[in-house]
Amino acid sequence: MTLLTNLKVKKELFFKRQNIFYLLIISIIFFLDRYSKNTVLKNFDEKSHYINNFINFDLIWNIGIGFGLLSTDSNVFYNLITIIIGIVITILVYISVKSEKLDKLVYSIIIGGALGNFYDRLVYNAVPDFIDLHYDNFHWFTFNVADIFITIGIFIFIIKEFIYKKL
Repeated sequence: MTLLTNLKVKKELFFKRQNIFYLLIISIIFFLDRYSKNTVLKNFDEKSHYINNFINFDLIWNIGIGFGLLSTDSNVFYNLITIIIGIVITILVYISVKSEKLDKLVYSIIIGGALGNFYDRLVYNAVPDFIDLHYDNFHWFTFNVADIFITIGIFIFIIKEFIYKKL
């Protein structure tokens, strides 16, 4: 009986009004990412599209993690990384539910982006990256909208943890 009581308490904690607000943030970020990727996949091929002197749209398929790290042709390794990413997202959701407001916002931003890329890993077996920032011959890593939100969330988290706590 305590297992059922435990599950009921966790369900009530998850569906609190403020958690629904953060679920909405996650959903908005996820759908912004899906919209951007679907637009690029429908309208662009794998050729580079010049936007201006600093940005191109250049569709590439990333089978690794952030910035193409750990890219491999091994299905076993790819599936293992995908499982680990799924576990990390699940842990972030759990931590987010138990966190305070600012932390919930930061985790929601990260989770929204991570879910966008995780969805692509499951559906396409790769993540479509298409934003190519550059200056002359220097090109930053090609990324997508989900990566932007993950980076923003991590940046806010670092500032909050290392700078804000010291004040």
